[in-house]
Amino acid sequence: MTPSIALASILFVFAAVIIIKGVRIVRQSEALVVERLGKYRTTLSAGINIIIPIIDRPRDIAWRVTMDTPDGRRITHYKMRERVDLRETVFDFPKQGVITKDNVVTEINALIYFQIVDPVKSVYEINNLPNAIEKLTQTTLRNIIGELELDECLTSRDTINMKLRAILDEATNKWGVKVNRVELQDINPPVDIKEAMEKQMRAERTRRGQIIEAEGTKRAAILEAEGQKGADINEAEGKKQSRILMAEGEAQARLAIAEAEAEAIRRIAAAVVDTKADPTQYLIAVRYIETLEQILKDGGEGSKTVFMPYEASGLMSSVGGLKELLESSKG
Repeated sequence: MTPSIALASILFVFAAVIIIKGVRIVRQSEALVVERLGKYRTTLSAGINIIIPIIDRPRDIAWRVTMDTPDGRRITHYKMRERVDLRETVFDFPKQGVITKDNVVTEINALIYFQIVDPVKSVYEINNLPNAIEKLTQTTLRNIIGELELDECLTSRDTINMKLRAILDEATNKWGVKVNRVELQDINPPVDIKEAMEKQMRAERTRRGQIIEAEGTKRAAILEAEGQKGADINEAEGKKQSRILMAEGEAQARLAIAEAEAEAIRRIAAAVVDTKADPTQYLIAVRYIETLEQILKDGGEGSKTVFMPYEASGLMSSVGGLKELLESSKG
């Protein structure tokens, strides 16, 4: 091989290497921060890009990598890579102990969903972006939980999530990061606190049950009293209507009797108009006899008591008058 051919081969290989190193294919939702001689030059977007090897080189960024070991443990470490992932990323932070306002040590772990919106800031504004986000989340969570009591922490997850997201989003804006969502996974108070809370919950449910039962008994008593009241009113109204009807019936009966007696008197007076007999004496005698008959009935059949009128002479005169009236009416 002549020197010229060897030199040409070396140049060809060198040119091939330059071309291979100079052509960079960036995938969708990724970016490449390129420096020229140590100074920021450009950000490569998705597609085919050309750089000058040796002079231009990508700037590495730290990334969080989580691995599960065979024994069930989860190991988290940081790895340097040259491509910046622009997709939304979720970090699952390990449990950490926080102290509430009422001095209860509680274990809390959180999830954070964030997205890099400015690759240049994420590379140059912070040394280790994932580690910074993790530490910031932990300290901010401690501050927020420290302002709340345990009961508020257990019942105000949405409020805690909103506060945490707002603080993290504002703090990470300088790093070119957008925090989209923060979620508290577990809030685990100590065992003795859990037992006390369960007892309190049982007592509260028992109290609510007793209150509901008492309310039901009260309502039943009210309904029963209202029903009895309605029944009494209906009964009284029925008795009232019955008495009114009976009174009207008695009044009508008395009117009928009075009309009948008046008609009898008129007829008796018409019958004895040509005689000297007194019709009034006749009527008195009839009533006198009817009254004696009723007195004898009230005494009973087996009674040995004999009733004698106090004015026997008057009775006899009445009977005599009745006889005369009858005779005169026949004549």
